[in-house]
Amino acid sequence: AGPQTAALARQVAAMPSNGTAILTIPKVPYRCPPGPYERACLVADWIKAKRPRGKLIVLDANPDFVTEKDNFSNAFFGLHGGVIEYVTNATVSQVDPANMQVYTTQGVFKGDVVNLIPRQKGGKLIVDSGLANATEGRFAGVDVLSYASTVSGADKVHIIGDSSATTQPKAGHIANQEAKFCADAIVRLLAGLSPDPSPITNSACYSPITSDTASWLTAVFAYDPVSGSMQPVPGASGEATARSQDNYKEMFKWFNTLMEDSFA
Repeated sequence: AGPQTAALARQVAAMPSNGTAILTIPKVPYRCPPGPYERACLVADWIKAKRPRGKLIVLDANPDFVTEKDNFSNAFFGLHGGVIEYVTNATVSQVDPANMQVYTTQGVFKGDVVNLIPRQKGGKLIVDSGLANATEGRFAGVDVLSYASTVSGADKVHIIGDSSATTQPKAGHIANQEAKFCADAIVRLLAGLSPDPSPITNSACYSPITSDTASWLTAVFAYDPVSGSMQPVPGASGEATARSQDNYKEMFKWFNTLMEDSFA
């Protein structure tokens, strides 16, 4: 959250009764895979209550929901079906802010509010330092046993979180896990030892679907020595069977616990 989030809230609140909001979702990888879908659900929930003749067009550059397919499908086509128009494979090529038009591979869309989420890349420090050597030069390649940079001569630089290119999702929970394995690896390396050869990480997240209900997802990743990457553990991933108010309450407990652990 920040100034742009507050600006978006003001713009949505200023929509006419039959207004149209547009939300774009970039191609993966991007930060917090469920994030844009969660935002779409909450905006749609607000539109239903406050602008019953309004609608939300979601322009997804990906061919389908990238996560929580069952829960977000139910939300987009069922619960919020009268509000959300979901367009896939809609890569943004141009935006005309003066006329509030978004040009995509699926056509031109016009709205009263446009929430453009651009394609993402690693932080400025990573790019300016020449460490963005993966994913078309947008993220930093790392050895996932230590999160050391794979750039020649930069093996003492360790990169975790959204800026690193791994098979794990770019999410706060995973960044917390990566930090612990990275710190452990650095301690081992300084002692002349090797990093843990078989790390296992887990990702968890709650997704608000309405103003008082949420779903959740979880995934476990284990190191695969053949590919040198973290791969999902079969049968260890899943999502909530349905949204609920209990999940919504648990969401805040999960968040507070994660923040306390991350910034203790």
